Order: sequence, then structure tokens, then C-alpha cells
Amino acid sequence: MAKAKELRDLTLEELKVKERELRQELFNLKLQRATGQLGNTAVVMKTKRDLARVKTVIHETEGAGEKRVQ
Repeated sequence: MAKAKELRDLTLEELKVKERELRQELFNLKLQRATGQLGNTAVVMKTKRDLARVKTVIHETEGAGEKRVQ
């Protein structure tokens, strides 16, 4: 996953798409963990951190009133 510095280069729309993807991935991982199919449980924590990182950058971008258009 990208670092926060790399995420800040994305547009707001791209960040929101990445947030949706990470939410879906986290849901799938939790489902796999509940059914015993998940081998590496550390992936759940990594995905949570990535999601938090994306949400932080979204919040910073919206708070600054930016609509980064490239």
C-alpha cells in the first residue's frame, strides 16, 4: 500500500475509490477469518491501517477545501 505522501498526490475521487476498495477487502478478510480460511491474520491489521491512512488523507483534503483536479 502507498504511504500517506503518495496518497496526497491522488485526487479526491481516486481516494474515495481506494477507500471503497479497502472497505470491501476488509470485509472479505474478516469473513475469511471468521470461517477459518485466512492463513495470515496480520493482513487484517494492515488493511485497517491502510484504510485509516486513506481516510485521514480524505479528511485533510476535504478540510482544506481542495478538489485536486489533475
